[in-house]
Amino acid sequence: MSPIQNEIFSRFLVTVRQNKYIPHEPTERQALFLLHDHIDEILFGGAAGGGKSDALLMAALQYVDVPGYSALILRRTYKDLALPDAIMDRSMQWLNSTAAHWDDDLKTWTFPAGSTLTFGYLEGPRDKYRYQSAAFQFVGFDELTQFAEDQYRYLHSRLRRLKDSDVPIRMRAASNPGGIGHEWVNTRFVDEKTRQCMFIPSKLEDNPYLDQEEYRKSLQKLDPITRAQLLNGDWGIRPEGGMFKRQWFPVALDYPHDAWFCRYWDKAASQGKGDYTAGALIGYRQGKVYIIDMKHDQLNSGGVEALIRQTAMIDGPNVMIRMEQEPGSAGVDVIDHYARYVLPGYNFKGVRSTGSKISRAGAIATAAENGNVCIVRGAWNNEFLDEIVVFPNESYHDDQVDAISGAYNALTLGISEGQRVYVINDDTEI
Repeated sequence: MSPIQNEIFSRFLVTVRQNKYIPHEPTERQALFLLHDHIDEILFGGAAGGGKSDALLMAALQYVDVPGYSALILRRTYKDLALPDAIMDRSMQWLNSTAAHWDDDLKTWTFPAGSTLTFGYLEGPRDKYRYQSAAFQFVGFDELTQFAEDQYRYLHSRLRRLKDSDVPIRMRAASNPGGIGHEWVNTRFVDEKTRQCMFIPSKLEDNPYLDQEEYRKSLQKLDPITRAQLLNGDWGIRPEGGMFKRQWFPVALDYPHDAWFCRYWDKAASQGKGDYTAGALIGYRQGKVYIIDMKHDQLNSGGVEALIRQTAMIDGPNVMIRMEQEPGSAGVDVIDHYARYVLPGYNFKGVRSTGSKISRAGAIATAAENGNVCIVRGAWNNEFLDEIVVFPNESYHDDQVDAISGAYNALTLGISEGQRVYVINDDTEI
């Protein structure tokens, strides 16, 4: 072996094979994942049952004998993190009988050397800022396709090398295909045409610690698309709703500021679970539609009100604001509350939804297919496109689709009925 290969193998022996916190030998694919600790970003997995969580936990534990070392492992929600036999529970099985100390409040293991391994989650878009003052040498994402790309990129900025240390800084992830982040993960790690970082595939047959026959039987009960993703690690297959195509939405650098504008809110008062609140701002000019901005968050009712009020102030008083009105007197009361106390002075109304979500999305889908819709470049673009291409599919969120269809329908109805609409950030009436 070359001197570099000798160094890599020697480091592997010390950090993995002789590591008292790693209770079993890594599989061949896991060993490959752990050997390349000099590479910044690696994705492991693909198929279910390939030993993804064990590989990620092993990688996080490689340098816990180094004073000052700090590692972070993330799941999308706390519920996912706390599931039996999920990665945090597995750390209990591995470390409870060792010298490591568990702090349940901080969800952190502290090791005799003073190093730490923390478990966290990123349920809402702003949860990433909980880590803005932190520094880690290892950040791991379990089930990466459940995360948005901006969350991943932001946590990458939390990596810092220890002073006078040769401990490598590493971004590691494990995931199956599918999920809201499928496209960006496939682009960054898997697709040979666009791949920027290392991908180590692993399948069920690569994991000798599982009863492969029984696990394969359970996967055979899934629908064909999910089965292909989980059994074969197929990144090329994806549930397509069939109503929207990604290529129908070219990206524009700007939009005409003399267009007619509407911000439409599909509101959900849930924090960390369930549906999102989505607010789409679209512009319409001479038959062309510009999707300019998308607010998308999981918030409690107070947080939703604050977001809608702040967004209205930024958009300006001349943007038409519409909100889906739920059936019954409760829906009327919500709209009245917003008109009186949240958005007084704005062109605001509630809109009673009629027909199915699919029928309401039909008009903007037709406009997009005919080449009359574009999106204005922004950080929200990828998450938006990931959602619309699987609509309608009840396994995925559809809040952003509801928001753009509501905005388009409200705006074009106003135009057809000759209602007065105003220019954004301008005093000139149209």
